[in-house]
Amino acid sequence: QVQLVESGGGLVQAGGSLRLSCAASGRTFSRYGMGWFRQAPGKERELIAAISWSGDSTYYKDSVKGRFTISRDNAKSTVSLQMNSLKPEDTAVYYCAAARQTFGSTWRLTGMYDVWGQGTQVTVSS
Repeated sequence: QVQLVESGGGLVQAGGSLRLSCAASGRTFSRYGMGWFRQAPGKERELIAAISWSGDSTYYKDSVKGRFTISRDNAKSTVSLQMNSLKPEDTAVYYCAAARQTFGSTWRLTGMYDVWGQGTQVTVSS
């Protein structure tokens, strides 16, 4: 059973940067699609960035495109989210997630994610 542990959240001023990291346990990390979700107060959890098992394909929600970068290191079983030009509307709890049964490009689909980390708070002040 894979377990995911996020780190790197915190408080930052608008325009600043943060880097989130997610460490995965287990030996099959390289087979999983990986994604970063976020949930703001009163809103649904949304997929904002995802990466294929090989790392050669990525997906970004329009609201973060050009500002956030997802990457993975299969040798270290980690996935990261570099967040630049942060805005107050980026404030949310951020979750790392794994899609264990993906095929083709289904790692882009929210419903494919079945393992979650505990979440890390990101707060962007104006």
